Amino acid sequence: MNNLLQFLVKHVPWFVFIIYVVISCILLFRSNPYQQSVYLSSANGISSTVYEGYSGISSYFGLKSVNEDLQARNTELELEVAQLKKQLNNYKLQIPDTTGILAKSKPDFTYVVANVISNSVAQPANFITIDRGSEDGIVPEMGVVGHNGVVGIVNVVGKHSARIISLINPYIRLSCKVKKNGKFGTLKWIGEDYRYATLTELPRDGKYTKGDSVVTSGYSALFPEGIMVGIVEGEDKTQSSNFMAVKVRLSTDFSQLKNVSALNNKMRVELKALESKDNDPSGAKKEEKK
Repeated sequence: MNNLLQFLVKHVPWFVFIIYVVISCILLFRSNPYQQSVYLSSANGISSTVYEGYSGISSYFGLKSVNEDLQARNTELELEVAQLKKQLNNYKLQIPDTTGILAKSKPDFTYVVANVISNSVAQPANFITIDRGSEDGIVPEMGVVGHNGVVGIVNVVGKHSARIISLINPYIRLSCKVKKNGKFGTLKWIGEDYRYATLTELPRDGKYTKGDSVVTSGYSALFPEGIMVGIVEGEDKTQSSNFMAVKVRLSTDFSQLKNVSALNNKMRVELKALESKDNDPSGAKKEEKK
């Protein structure tokens, strides 16, 4: 208390000066309209600056709750978009010929459209998984095509999903032909680049030019004739045999697969039975006796 009194006594002149200044300002601004307007303008400017600063500070501390609200809303929108995409895909599955390349298919072929749910392109042997199975009409040994051409062959089938041996798998051998001259050979992937495969066993008397289309030959019960496979890039000189081999740039981009169609040949069972008899001499003899 004594310290406070000493401080007040010591600084009495300053306090008296401040009081006189305040009284003078009040008398000045109250009695003179011009000075009053200047005071009000200055006071409004100062108060607006103070309020703006306060608003900025309060807004900064309120960003956390705002961000939480935005994140919650964003999550809701993402879930709604995912649900709409799922519904859209289901509608697409009900539209005939979504791939656009099946118009050339023979009447003997039907197909089931499916979505790709798993895919590999960098493995020594690549596989694809689709969201359709036996309950949707998928059976083993169905040929599979995409928007741009051949994709692979169905291998293992479950009730609601199936596994496809991708065309970029060294275990697949696909009968193909060069569309321009009709010369046919066997397409195989040699396990290097998923964009390329090799068409082997081509007759040397044929002319093979860069840019020629390579399509399915139709010599298999899995694919109709004329389904796009790829484009000739040039002669593959690494192959040494009595036949030619060409490098083929595959028309299907396996890194971007979304939807595929599994082909079902109505004559597949009958053709397979005939082929098995060709491979079974005893069966052929039984037929002769009948």
